Amino acid sequence: MNDSTLIELTVDPENLPPDKQNRRLDLWLSQQIPDLSRSRIQTLISQGWVKVNQQVCTAKKVSVHGGDRLEIILPPPQPLELEAVDIPLDILYEDDCLLILNKPAGLVVHPAPGHQNDTLVNALLAHCDHLAGIGGVQRPGIVHRLDKDTTGAIVVAKTDFALQSLQAQIKSKTAHRQYLGVVYGVPKTQSGTINQPIGRHPIDRKKMAIIPIEKGGREAITYWQIQERIGNYTLMLFTLETGRTHQIRVHSSFMGNPIVGDPEYSRGKAIGVNLPGQALHAWKLTLKHPISGEQIEAIAPIPDTLKTLLEVLRRR
Repeated sequence: MNDSTLIELTVDPENLPPDKQNRRLDLWLSQQIPDLSRSRIQTLISQGWVKVNQQVCTAKKVSVHGGDRLEIILPPPQPLELEAVDIPLDILYEDDCLLILNKPAGLVVHPAPGHQNDTLVNALLAHCDHLAGIGGVQRPGIVHRLDKDTTGAIVVAKTDFALQSLQAQIKSKTAHRQYLGVVYGVPKTQSGTINQPIGRHPIDRKKMAIIPIEKGGREAITYWQIQERIGNYTLMLFTLETGRTHQIRVHSSFMGNPIVGDPEYSRGKAIGVNLPGQALHAWKLTLKHPISGEQIEAIAPIPDTLKTLLEVLRRR
């Protein structure tokens, strides 16, 4: 195979972790090869690029044992089929390792049906010519998502090491994401926590719903705090502990205070303001720099549409 790279490892029995869970092939390899993210290793395993004792192994959960000989082939980079498109980016922070953007409403993060060449990924490929392959061909550099019509701060990795570090921070909850949103109604208390598992809606597969964990739901925790009561509306600050798809939108609807303008989870009356979608903004992103360890705090200015909504509600 031209331009492929072969990595050979032998499992040292004296250095095997005592916990069987940590002997999983994908986890053990990610600890031995820190330049590759765990998700990248899982992809290599599933695609048959990993051998255990000269036998192809496609099971990421298989345990390694002392004396096992492992071969990992890194295939040559796939040609990126996505087109680089010069879409303006509102950059809040950037260096050689990462960048943090203020995403506008209407911009889809990565390619999906109906959005092939007008996504954030297309814009990133035009801005950074070396993103190809970092985190996957279709989602180069993407650490986390924002819904199409949710505005605000989103971080993008420029290297595999940065991607692994930033995803680990989100998973370990050391990276903090705070959102501002306007909801219908006024909660009865000043603050609270919503701890309800979220999964795919059983009927409408484009939506999410509160689903018990035993039926496939995943743990989802959102903290909320009232910032301002405005008549029968409330400006809320949401802090995510987990990052499930549509989490704030589903949890707000569950507590009886859906996000204003949400086309999927709200049935609230029209308010006379032309919103591009739900009134939800990723306001603040706090994380540690993957290389220096320095804390970075990025604040995305409140978009004009949300300012207009608040002004209209206050005048009422």
